[in-house]
Amino acid sequence: MKFTIDWLRQYVDFDFSPQDLADRLTMAGLEVDAVEELYQKLAPIRVAEILTANPHPNADKLQVCDVKVGDEEMKIVCGAPNARAGLLTAVALPGVALPCGFKIKKSKIRGEKSFGMLCSAKELGLSEESAGIMELNDYTDACSGQSLPEAMGLQDILIEVDLTPNRPDCASVIGTAREVAAMAGTTLNLPVKPEDVPALSGSTSFSVHVADGDLCPRYVARRMTAVKVAPSPWWLQKRLISVGLRPINNVVDATNFVMLEYGQPLHAFDYTKLADGAIVVRTASEGETFTTLDGQERQLDATMLMICDARQPVAVAGVMGGQNSEVSEQTTELLLESACFDAVSVRRTSRKLNLSTDASYRFERGVDPQLAPLAMARLVQLLEELCGAQVDDGGIDALAGEIKPLELELRVSKTNQLLGTSFSAEKVADFLSAIDFNVSPQGDDLLQVTIPTFRVDIEREVDLIEEVARLYGYNEVDTSLPVVPMSFAEQDRGRALRKETATLLTALGCYEAINYSFVSPEHGDKLGLAEDDSQRSTVALLNPLTEEQSVMRRSLLPGLLENVRRNINFQADSVRLFEVGKVFTPTEKGQQPIEQQRLAVVLSGLRYGSAPELHYARAAVDFFDIKAVAQSLLSGLRLPQLQLAEPPQPLSFVDSSECLALAVGKEVIGSLAKVDKDTLHRFAIKQDVYFLELNFDALISLQQQAKQFRPLPKFPAVQRDIAILVPESCGAGELVEALASQKEKLLEQVSLFDVYQGKNIDEGFKSVAISVTYRSQDKTLADKVVNKVHQRMIDLLVRRFDGRLREV
Repeated sequence: MKFTIDWLRQYVDFDFSPQDLADRLTMAGLEVDAVEELYQKLAPIRVAEILTANPHPNADKLQVCDVKVGDEEMKIVCGAPNARAGLLTAVALPGVALPCGFKIKKSKIRGEKSFGMLCSAKELGLSEESAGIMELNDYTDACSGQSLPEAMGLQDILIEVDLTPNRPDCASVIGTAREVAAMAGTTLNLPVKPEDVPALSGSTSFSVHVADGDLCPRYVARRMTAVKVAPSPWWLQKRLISVGLRPINNVVDATNFVMLEYGQPLHAFDYTKLADGAIVVRTASEGETFTTLDGQERQLDATMLMICDARQPVAVAGVMGGQNSEVSEQTTELLLESACFDAVSVRRTSRKLNLSTDASYRFERGVDPQLAPLAMARLVQLLEELCGAQVDDGGIDALAGEIKPLELELRVSKTNQLLGTSFSAEKVADFLSAIDFNVSPQGDDLLQVTIPTFRVDIEREVDLIEEVARLYGYNEVDTSLPVVPMSFAEQDRGRALRKETATLLTALGCYEAINYSFVSPEHGDKLGLAEDDSQRSTVALLNPLTEEQSVMRRSLLPGLLENVRRNINFQADSVRLFEVGKVFTPTEKGQQPIEQQRLAVVLSGLRYGSAPELHYARAAVDFFDIKAVAQSLLSGLRLPQLQLAEPPQPLSFVDSSECLALAVGKEVIGSLAKVDKDTLHRFAIKQDVYFLELNFDALISLQQQAKQFRPLPKFPAVQRDIAILVPESCGAGELVEALASQKEKLLEQVSLFDVYQGKNIDEGFKSVAISVTYRSQDKTLADKVVNKVHQRMIDLLVRRFDGRLREV
């Protein structure tokens, strides 16, 4: 939207500077893109008086003019037919560049010297056409030597506003002036007041029929006679040129001027070209064609709204008129249109025809139906003045239905709460009344607000509160920062534990796998589950991608086993993988399945992978490798309450001789084991696989042991070994736990390093070798002290486990 400061002052008084006005409009939500002084390129052009105009001695169509520019006189050769003595015109002296870029120089034309150029309006960019040089005698302020913009009153400031789609009311000079009036605390001066708009009772000279009131809720039409089509006066041309529109004639220019002034697009038809004096507003027929004012033939379809006469279309509704009803120099009768069309319909038509106009720009954003008769009254007023035309009594106002403005309640307390202000109800009412909202107090805290129909963006109470803030000034609202406690936001424990688990497992040489939650229903068979095993119960998908992805998984292990097989097939036979993901347990019909996060790890192949044999033996992974992974994981996660235990019931797909459970107290939450040969055969795997699987949700619920700092020891440690024979039924881990649980301050570490059965060991017994480390934090230990403590450790094991020291 473009307007000039001088044009704006026709409707509102204000004393803001151009830059101040631009800043205020931007803060009010009407973002100003540009502020520029108009016609700066014409500043070097001067007013010249032609003293004499004599025929050129060597050219029939040229004249040699004696020209006076201020106190200076010079000769200029001119070919314009209207050059004559006494004429005030525009001159470009040597060194001046015209708007087109051409630079004037001293020259010799057919033997006569010329010291400048007398200019036409076209050459200066002030008109599309020109029959000769400019004639400035009618400008009372013009005098020889004066700057052309000053003489013609062209000095003005252009402001360009980038409107948001929700403010179609400001796509007009008056709409912007309403905002400025509220800022300046002044009143809006309208050229036509609503109470002066005549009521239209019908017409006998023409008819209007609207086929669809939804697509055209209002259509106002009037007829004018005795029309004299001619060029527009300079004041009107200047207004249009200043905002980038080309003047055409007084009729078309008047419709464009009112559109820019009020924001209501209008159209003038040559009445004599309308068949039977009829206007029919209907949608086009499929395949119908129509030639618009730009000379292009358009292909129409049944969704496009058209303005037609009794026989054919004469305009594309809300977009552009047609050549078959265009106003020309021979036009003496007009039918004027001021209508409101559906925004969506106009936008759809504009896009399909690839035709965007100033009219469609406004209709697409929403035009107030109440504006149509007001704009019509203003257009009639201008045409009577510009064309000497006469308006027929009466006219037609086809209104689809009663237009009821929206009414909202506004709480003053809510306004102050959201804005951090202390406005009274009277102050809030003043803000809204300044932009033509009708406000009625309903008590100290409640206002009944009637929204004007041109404000299509106001729908709720908060929209009214935003208007109050906008009119008060966003810069005036006190800034208050939220109170933020100086503490870190609590992190999701599951997310943090998952990240920590992944870090530990990758440090152990594992790679993370991510498999689909959709799996094959054959997994239960491959795992060798019994027919009545609850693990066979799965959640089936209603629309699976394939049969191999038709159910939700119950375990992570089958997916990882398939990963192992695929890696082996690609000759990567040393595999260390882990996955953290969800498994799904079905519930009653119609209920969502239970989702549980689980962790699974698989090891297979060589312990050290493809490392050179020079450094590592080619040993295959075994049960103690997966056990070490479990212990390292529990140690790294600081979960001492989770312990290895005997499995309560071995799973069908594991080797029962190499299997352990992970339990918290008596609750088993996981297991580690070797996959049995039959299961591996069903998965087409020919090498041993060891796995660890845990309920990860249960891990999240456990309390991690706090990290504690210990300084590096200053004194040396003493290490002693114990080799003890115990019954075969005693677990080696029980011996280690028994020693570690002793509250002996010198005891630093207990570790198992050998379990032996065989030669020289009695039947039913086994030898367990344990390394014990002792250290004092404040002194070097003497053998006597260590021997005494160490003997107590031996006595404990002999007594509790019915053991005896092994003889070497």
